Amino acid sequence: MTKLLLSLHVLAAILAVGPISVAASMFPRKARELLASGAGGVAAGQVSPGGAAGAALLHRVCRAYAVFGVAVPVFGVATGAQLGVLTDAWLLVSVVLTALAAVLLGAVVLPRQARLLGAAGVGLDEGEAVPQIPDPRAAAARLAMVTGIFNLLWAAVVVLMILRPGSTTSA
Repeated sequence: MTKLLLSLHVLAAILAVGPISVAASMFPRKARELLASGAGGVAAGQVSPGGAAGAALLHRVCRAYAVFGVAVPVFGVATGAQLGVLTDAWLLVSVVLTALAAVLLGAVVLPRQARLLGAAGVGLDEGEAVPQIPDPRAAAARLAMVTGIFNLLWAAVVVLMILRPGSTTSA
């Protein structure tokens, strides 16, 4: 049972976190391209449909895989319980880092992506106000930084999962 749970945990991590990391990392550049023409360009319809569709797709990938990503800690806790390591420091640190990454994704990355899309007029309902972003380039750069932190948190979790400090299987 432990091998099955560990396999599901690793597969969920690869299949959920990987696409989020890639799509979230690509989004700021796509958003900068989308907003490059400025508010006047957006209003005048100068934004390429492919750019808008690409940015919207990256945002949808992040949202959808974030929901699927809940399986990662679920299988991780089940695996940890089977192995009897739920109170080990390396696992507790991994849980905290995973929680920080989840909060960062849900409270910062996804809302900022949505706001940048809205500023470009993408995904707004009829008559909905376009959010004003004073400096879209700076907003996209800040989003890229936050996304980088999200990715670094996951990299730290992977390192902890492999090294398992204090384990007899550590390198």
